[in-house]
Amino acid sequence: MVRLIGVSLLTFAVAAMAQITPNNAGARNVGQGNGSQFITGGCVNNADCASGCCADASSVGVCSAEAAQFQNGKNGCNFVDPNAQGTIAAAQAQVARQGF
Repeated sequence: MVRLIGVSLLTFAVAAMAQITPNNAGARNVGQGNGSQFITGGCVNNADCASGCCADASSVGVCSAEAAQFQNGKNGCNFVDPNAQGTIAAAQAQVARQGF
């Protein structure tokens, strides 16, 4: 019983420390503002996301379903990236590295 509790606490601690990062496959859609980004893709504001929700994931925008905007450490929709130009430039560089 004690081992089971210890494992449960460890699992919770690891999950709490896990940081959400945008899916690089959506780099092309970052900053487009046309609602073409899929859930888990990066965003600079709500206009990027097909779901209409750019969630703050530790100061990084990640498109999210509205129902999941507070899950896994996200801080809700309506994130506006204060470094949007830098984020867009990094996404464009990712697209160049990927070749698609």
